Amino acid sequence: MLESENALVIVCRGGDCGSRRKHPTLDHAAQLAAIRSGVSGAAEVLVSKCLDACEHSNVIVVVLGQKDRSRGAEPVWLGEVNDADVTADLIDWVTGADHWSVQPPTLVDIHTFTPTRRSRHELEDPDTVPAARSARQKRKSNT
Repeated sequence: MLESENALVIVCRGGDCGSRRKHPTLDHAAQLAAIRSGVSGAAEVLVSKCLDACEHSNVIVVVLGQKDRSRGAEPVWLGEVNDADVTADLIDWVTGADHWSVQPPTLVDIHTFTPTRRSRHELEDPDTVPAARSARQKRKSNT
């Protein structure tokens, strides 16, 4: 499992996630840019080709830092993250001082879902997420 103290925010952009056909009113590139700049320093943002939860598009998964995971915290799966208010609340929650010890903001909380076993398995080892695998390989080769 990931050893970072910071959270990891995985943004799905495959299948129906990130699709203008399915979500024509959402600027997907602007949403991703807002997440990247908004959580900078508090979390690493990775893009996945598919998290196999297309029925909940757009899907974002927050994998907690090592300290929180060692206390039993599980990844938080969010679905239908399709507007600026939900995105802003997600950013505020990820960057908040006590974000894992308090209830998530209402908009974040109502967008959480329990993924299938197959989808959860994809994140048991973040190296299985294609974007995470290549990012971690780059970091290892730089050390």
